[in-house]
Amino acid sequence: MTSPDGFARVDEVGDWCRGWIAPTPEFMRRASHVLIDRDDVAWIVDPVAGPPLTEAVGDRAVGGVIQLMDRHNRHCAAVAAHYDVPHLRTPPTGDGTPFESVPVVTQPRLGWVEIALWWPERSTLVVADALGTSDYHRAPGEDVGVHPLLRAVAPPRVLARYPARHVLFGHGEGIHGPDAAERVARAVDGARAGIAPLGLRGARAAGRAGVGAVRRVLGR
Repeated sequence: MTSPDGFARVDEVGDWCRGWIAPTPEFMRRASHVLIDRDDVAWIVDPVAGPPLTEAVGDRAVGGVIQLMDRHNRHCAAVAAHYDVPHLRTPPTGDGTPFESVPVVTQPRLGWVEIALWWPERSTLVVADALGTSDYHRAPGEDVGVHPLLRAVAPPRVLARYPARHVLFGHGEGIHGPDAAERVARAVDGARAGIAPLGLRGARAAGRAGVGAVRRVLGR
């Protein structure tokens, strides 16, 4: 549901997960999340700042701001400075957090380093860009899709190993329920088959953003 401030509140799960989608650029459906651990500490993931962030954190202590992808800068540094907490940029381990760090893409020469978070206590997987539910991630008939630039050469098979009941994305609304892991596996297994149906959707979407490099746009 989109509120008057333009942000859509999504992924509201129990008292421990709050998400929101930024109003612009609309086609990218940039999603951010606050995850609350058992000690009532807030962990902020890939934030786009706005009223939903303040609402989700409330008066809780903040453990840190986690940036899952090298070019998902968004407002991570500014939010970390505001709360005076560490800015954890693609952390190689989950030390000091309730999460495990999962390497997804490690291609620094191509400008793409991405991790996911696995939260065993909540059976929750958090994925920045390798998977998503935005239009440019999904071929027709798909509810979850692999990033267009990974479909042919590097579908993120590591993400299909986790028994997730909740999967949160950096682009689009998350998926929830006992079939969430199955839906991730189906997306990964069908990545190459979806290349032709997906067509130029991702590239056209990138062009609308007015940014020169397609891969940089799709990584925001």
